[in-house]
Amino acid sequence: MEENGGLKQKLNLLDLTFLGLGAIIGSGWLFGSLNGAIIAGPSAWIAWIIGAVAVLLIGLVYAELGGALPRAGGIIRYPEYSHGPMVGYLMGFAALIAYSSVAGIEAEAMRGYAQSWWPALGTASGSVTVTGWFVQLLLLAVFFFLNYWSVNVFGKVNSIVTAFKFVVPILVLVILLGHMHGVNFSSHGFAPHGFTGVESAVSTAGIVFAFLGFRQAVDFAGEAKNPQRNVPLAIIMAITIAAVLYVLLQIAFVGAIPGQDLASGWTKGLRVTFKAPYADLATALGVMWLATLTKIDAVISPSGTGNIYLASTSRVIYAWAKTGTFFKLFAKVNKKTGVPRASLWLTFILSVFWTLPFPTWNKLVGVISSATVMTYIIGPISASALRSTASDLKRPFKLGGIRIIAPLAFIVSSLIIYWTGWKVDSWLIGLQVVVWLVYLLLQTKMPKDKYSIRQQLSASWWLIAYYVLMFFVSLLGSKSFDGLNVLSTPWDQIAVVVIAIVCYYWGVASAVRVPHYQESPESDAKVALDTY
Repeated sequence: MEENGGLKQKLNLLDLTFLGLGAIIGSGWLFGSLNGAIIAGPSAWIAWIIGAVAVLLIGLVYAELGGALPRAGGIIRYPEYSHGPMVGYLMGFAALIAYSSVAGIEAEAMRGYAQSWWPALGTASGSVTVTGWFVQLLLLAVFFFLNYWSVNVFGKVNSIVTAFKFVVPILVLVILLGHMHGVNFSSHGFAPHGFTGVESAVSTAGIVFAFLGFRQAVDFAGEAKNPQRNVPLAIIMAITIAAVLYVLLQIAFVGAIPGQDLASGWTKGLRVTFKAPYADLATALGVMWLATLTKIDAVISPSGTGNIYLASTSRVIYAWAKTGTFFKLFAKVNKKTGVPRASLWLTFILSVFWTLPFPTWNKLVGVISSATVMTYIIGPISASALRSTASDLKRPFKLGGIRIIAPLAFIVSSLIIYWTGWKVDSWLIGLQVVVWLVYLLLQTKMPKDKYSIRQQLSASWWLIAYYVLMFFVSLLGSKSFDGLNVLSTPWDQIAVVVIAIVCYYWGVASAVRVPHYQESPESDAKVALDTY
């Protein structure tokens, strides 16, 4: 029988940092460099820098929030604290899409690489076979049972796996740097698709997706030792380490490609030749042991990340239920293990759903990136709003220059959403508006003990206006981002920046006057005195 217990505080700074690095270093590094080169050519490394800066800006904001309010699934609870349950509900739904799909996409990435030595897992065009899909299902089941047992087992398994999968990219980097061809960086032009190619790569090549793991320290804040110190440090350390590694890997990948593979350009040549990018490149260079090691890591890296996301998604669902705008069943925690098992079951079912009807890594990555960034846009606004509405809140990490960093983080997040393109943005943004209308229809069942529906509406109008305006800018924007080209570059992006600035300050001003964040971390966690 499931008992309603508490999450257990057992994760130290090393564990939290490895959670971030373990989630960051997944399938992103295995496919991101190839997709970046296809979309942006030799200039792809610039896209990685843009992605790193964007995520670091967002991460710094969440470092303050995570240190001041260490809560399980904090991504969902911060908007609920600052703007009430309606905004928290909208962020909860976006996070459900963003988080639940990652474990599935990591299983798909593992299967895609494994196809190079087990052809029955996929077709020649890269699509998954029935056999391949069942392998993905089996892998997701393994993730599920690792998490179902306890957070202690989960954390230690993750630390061991991350230590291994961090070593392999470094080895790949060292070997590729010894096979560099300087001429590659001017082949067919430094930026064959212009700067819009670089921008598009940030969202659709898997670059932003590759950095998204930084938030794991926030999601597991309710299970962290000394969270006020360790959560901010873990976020900053994970992003910085990963950024340096990714930029160098992109440069090494572009420089090591044999000249004959670029004869027909960056798009055709690479897409045909490289199915398992780093393994195929190592084979082309005659470094067979590295190709073999990369194929092994291609199973371990996505698996480790998928394992983490299955756990963190269950914490997000748990946090959503704690706000009162999702089913109470999912707010229950198993007393013995400290795991929200009902949420974990839902996470597993959703992760399997996202592997249907057999999507590919490239198709899912843009959806996940945009949906995840949608959950981040509220962070800078919540942090700024709480500076005035909760001025007495203890902030072990107080972000200097927040008046500049927070709006910049919101602007960059908005640009990333736009760069994803109309095909993805249209249904993601449209779905958010529909979900908001559903909330209004079900308002009698939604929490009103702290704020009336009228107060909740007042705190959410800015977000609805933001969604509507972004919807139409994406529709009318540049054809490079699947729009109608009514607003050509740079006017489309100028419009996004203006919308972001207006909605940012509107959102900060719309915060509830008296935020209800007084629950302590111990309401989520029973402090474990034993050494983890």
